[in-house]
Amino acid sequence: AGADTVKRAVELDLASRFQESLVCYQEGIDLLLQVVKATKDEAKKQRFRQKISELLSFSDGKYHKQIRIEENATGFGYEKLFQEYLTEIVSEVWVEDPYIRHVHQLYNFLRFCEMLVKGPCKVKTIHLLTSYDEGSGRNQQINGLEEIQQSLRNYGVTLTIAFSSSIHDREIRFNNGWMIKIGRGLDYFKKPQGRFSIGYCDFDLRPCHETTVDVFHTKHTKKM
Repeated sequence: AGADTVKRAVELDLASRFQESLVCYQEGIDLLLQVVKATKDEAKKQRFRQKISELLSFSDGKYHKQIRIEENATGFGYEKLFQEYLTEIVSEVWVEDPYIRHVHQLYNFLRFCEMLVKGPCKVKTIHLLTSYDEGSGRNQQINGLEEIQQSLRNYGVTLTIAFSSSIHDREIRFNNGWMIKIGRGLDYFKKPQGRFSIGYCDFDLRPCHETTVDVFHTKHTKKM
């Protein structure tokens, strides 16, 4: 299965379908890693490790995609941006965003978590690094995050929460190698006109602030 997946990755690479190619490389590498763990023959293990190293070198650093979200654009809900990178092997997610503070930002993070719970990925751990609310809303922020944490636990997902006063970058990383940087973080949606206006519930219909989304593929970090 691993060899077939790698063969498909090469075909996609030659066709300049780099995003699909990298997904196949990633899945092929994971399948070969499973073989390494199950194989007791050291000579075979070494051959597989060498092949994995070659695939890592070949697939690393090939992909960068930029999406420009225009002012008032619609159709950019979280599923639109993230779903294609959430393959079945995704089990761990890192979110670095200094602005998971106010109520609407907590709801943004909650919706992002809901997307992860729905799959097709099998997320077990989400790491959040954000900053404290500097005003009177700190208790509300902490209580909201703890409520999300407890709710995720009911779905078998662990949420770790850390705070930093110096965090500025906004990025989301998946353990299959994909990294997404959004200029405005998760908070790129405009405030809805009212609680009963179109776009209040469905983010695909919510107008956006202008921002840039950069998608990268980083080197696979699993031990061989």
